[in-house]
Amino acid sequence: MAHAQTVFKQNFLEYASYVIKDRAIPNITDGLKPVQRRILHSLFEMDDGKFHKVANVVGHCMKYHPHGDASIGDALVNLANMELFIERQGNFGNIMTGDSAAAPRYIECRILPFAKKVLYNPELTEFVDSYDGRNKEPVVFPAKLPVVLVQGAEGIAVGMSTRILPHNLLEVIDAMEAVLQGKSFELFPDFATGGFMDVSAYADGTGKILVRAKLNTKDPKRIIVEELPYGVTTEKMIKSLEDATKKGKLKIASINDFTTDKVNIEITLARNTYSHEVEDALYAFTACEQSISINPLVIHDNMPRIIPVSEMVHFHAKFLVEVLQKELELEKGHLLDRLYARTLERIFVEERIYKRIEQKRTQEEVIKAVISGFKPFSEQLSRPVEIDDVERLLKIPIRRISLFDIEKNRAEIEGINERVEQINYHLAHLVDYALQYLREVKEMAHLISSPRRTTIGSFEKTDVREVAIRDLTLKYDARTGYLGYDLKQGTNQCVVSLFDRILIIQKDGTYFVTDAPEKLFVGKGMRYCGLADKEELEKVTFTIIYQEKTLKYLFIKRCQITQFILNKTYQLLPKGNFKLYTLSTHDDARITIVYKKGKGYKILEDRTYFSRFLIKGVRASGVRLTTKEAQTIRLKREDDPKTEEDNELSLFKGIDPFDDDVGEDNPDA
Repeated sequence: MAHAQTVFKQNFLEYASYVIKDRAIPNITDGLKPVQRRILHSLFEMDDGKFHKVANVVGHCMKYHPHGDASIGDALVNLANMELFIERQGNFGNIMTGDSAAAPRYIECRILPFAKKVLYNPELTEFVDSYDGRNKEPVVFPAKLPVVLVQGAEGIAVGMSTRILPHNLLEVIDAMEAVLQGKSFELFPDFATGGFMDVSAYADGTGKILVRAKLNTKDPKRIIVEELPYGVTTEKMIKSLEDATKKGKLKIASINDFTTDKVNIEITLARNTYSHEVEDALYAFTACEQSISINPLVIHDNMPRIIPVSEMVHFHAKFLVEVLQKELELEKGHLLDRLYARTLERIFVEERIYKRIEQKRTQEEVIKAVISGFKPFSEQLSRPVEIDDVERLLKIPIRRISLFDIEKNRAEIEGINERVEQINYHLAHLVDYALQYLREVKEMAHLISSPRRTTIGSFEKTDVREVAIRDLTLKYDARTGYLGYDLKQGTNQCVVSLFDRILIIQKDGTYFVTDAPEKLFVGKGMRYCGLADKEELEKVTFTIIYQEKTLKYLFIKRCQITQFILNKTYQLLPKGNFKLYTLSTHDDARITIVYKKGKGYKILEDRTYFSRFLIKGVRASGVRLTTKEAQTIRLKREDDPKTEEDNELSLFKGIDPFDDDVGEDNPDA
């Protein structure tokens, strides 16, 4: 058993590690998931300047990606629709409408020069064996820009997930320039669908944002959706509008979709409904407003890490300088090799060293003769002549020797020396060289990217409870004990919306808060029903009069109900043998207690007021009103035209004695 558990844990850890690193989470270095990296690697290998059938690209990529053609095809379409590295030809779907792409055999693509500028350098790329060992694939590309910020990323792995929003390419380049120049910067998401965005809670890419559609409300009877919030298609938008209309949250006469390359959803309002009345409801009840949480999880140093946006930019600014330095050193090495080779050729021909080998009989003698011939010119060479150099010289055809252009050779050597000097200068001023590179990239970026499309503003998330229309009458049928806005008969309690919550106090002194019900059994003899808005409840004081059943003593308790858990039952009365007589929500009233005659009481009446008793917590016990047995209680407000005798029996109705509308039909009264 222990062995089986060990095997299970080991296998699960390996599987989890594989999913996290090799499928779902992008690498911070090139911002790509493995399938995206393999697609781009295939396009680099296939690149001949012409378009390729997507089906061919998918087939080529299957050499590297072991998860089938469908996953590759979908990933390629998504990557191409980001319009960053891949040029499209044909129907690749529509990110506005959500329409899918045509079959891979009908559409074509090719790698863009921008991709080569930013990602491609085989000499600096580490390669490993593909899954079947027949090919080599890149571990990561040496990306010179934070691709993960430009493209964004989403993925779900074992026990973790990532969500990084896309940013504007030009703004990302500006941010990298700011880092290299030691300046501060701010970087916020930007979406191809436009819309509005509140970044007050963005928290450097670790918080959340609010996004909204752009609505044209100039026409009082018609609203046009012109731009969509991130992650919403026209299909999803229209469905949300239809659902809200069916549920009675919006009054819409018709919805028409005229979207082409730009979003245009026309909402025609119902009669007696106007644009300014509906706008907030659109944000509250439809996909016109979205809250998006962000989790910038990436693979960094072979481990998953949450890295804020600014830290990613700083990482890539430093990484850019390192990559450019390696590229310069690599180019310098190639140039010095060329310089050495051209110098050898010039000396070999100009000094007629090739004449020394005419009488030699063996290969060893030929090599020795050539090497000895270069000894007088060793000062002109950067290193000693080796056998490989000799073999390369001996392969020069006689025709080329006879036509050897010394002036051309000298000009080439001078060009190489000039370029080496430039490289040495750039190596000494790497930051300036990196800024120059970013300017070049920015010029290319203007061809594939546009200025900011999403407008940054400030707005709060629309509370559905605030914009919901209160047009449902909540009724209580005392005969059946049912409460709800769908009842045909009963006494009116309050007017609610679908999103309101109500407080219900039952005859046994228990209370609970629930959503406004369509039809709910609350029992006969309900004592109170009202809106459970916390701000409103803070203004309401409940005065409760109850009796200890055995000793007949009366108690009074004043409290406020401001804290509760939805649908959890609470107790107003203390534990024990107590009975709730009545309750009132009025701030003050006079209480007259009439005692039973024949008990030998000298004083048959006592008077007091609500206001003489402190407001305590819900769990607190009440204060004893009297130690004598009461016959009746009369309650009188100063502004109440009724007499105390009129209110006398209200004590036994179990309701607020000052409420003229509630309790008249109560058969239990």
